Amino acid sequence: MKVLHALLSSILVSALAGSPALAQADMRMTAADRQQLIKTLIDEVEGRYVFPEVARKVAASLRAQQQRGAYEGITSARQLSEALTQEMQATAKDRHLRVQFSEDTIPARKLKTEPAPDEAARRLAELRSDNFGVAKVEHLPFNIGYLELAGFAPAGHAAETLAAAMTVLAHTDALIIDLRNNGGGDAAASTLLASYLLDKRTHLSDFYYREGNRLEQRWSLDVVPGPRYGQKKEVYILTSKASFSAAEDFAYALKNLKRATVVGETTGGGANAGDDIRLLPNFAAFIPLSRLTSPITKSNWEGVGVTPDIGVCAADALRTAQLAILEKWAAAEPDRNRLAYLKQRIADLGALGGDASLQKTVACSHG
Repeated sequence: MKVLHALLSSILVSALAGSPALAQADMRMTAADRQQLIKTLIDEVEGRYVFPEVARKVAASLRAQQQRGAYEGITSARQLSEALTQEMQATAKDRHLRVQFSEDTIPARKLKTEPAPDEAARRLAELRSDNFGVAKVEHLPFNIGYLELAGFAPAGHAAETLAAAMTVLAHTDALIIDLRNNGGGDAAASTLLASYLLDKRTHLSDFYYREGNRLEQRWSLDVVPGPRYGQKKEVYILTSKASFSAAEDFAYALKNLKRATVVGETTGGGANAGDDIRLLPNFAAFIPLSRLTSPITKSNWEGVGVTPDIGVCAADALRTAQLAILEKWAAAEPDRNRLAYLKQRIADLGALGGDASLQKTVACSHG
């Protein structure tokens, strides 16, 4: 969740994202290179992965694959990264675990320290070009607000843009938040957005960290920039199987607080937060360092995803959410003229198909 993988594939390899030519760059691996990479990866996973027992299983599976020669014929750095990723994810059942190759040298830095100035400037420029994850703000018929988020950019950078979006939407009568193409990002940004939708300080989740064997509670914020949306108006969250990590965190917390209705598909299933760990000058691994749990369910969505309240294909989620809002309003509308307009809008939506752009990229998997 910490890393914005909806906007960037990884903060350490973000320079590769903008150019197809760079994206295909590779490096030839010798036997010594392979051995060093695998040994370093095993050491880091065993020492850092949030679940020690699972970490030992992953390490054992990597050693077994290495001993039987599974990686001997791989001379491509990218192919080796993919093979190691597949083995770790298959063993741990954790889609956050991954190895990544970077054509550019990855700066040596300690965990949780500030990046080098040039790296920070590059990342900020990329975040700004993506409008800090805010893809669309729209006013739909009958004063329904619509906010599409492509990712949760770091809260320190995204706060102003999120505040502007929530200010525009503050006077709508219901709100739809679209996370169907949101691959995650910063948990603090997820907390910030959730805080706009709550009237008082609320316990959202707990993070258990293996390092230091410590537990950290996460609560909504007492103060947010701009006006709160508040807790009285309806909120619907749209999801797909591509919704992942921090996007799932947001949906899971608000669903269990009964603050929002989730519409769409079961999400990807990544609840373990972590960080990019430098392995070698051109390799990094994303390793989950903490486990999130809900104070309500005492569990999370790891490996199973967030189950929607209303299960539909992702491409049909926006239409379905609007229908749910309007039909509820129509059932309680005393004014005949407004009721007639509501019924017409409901009929119009009923005649529409789903979002064609999503149908091309997101399969229906809400079951």
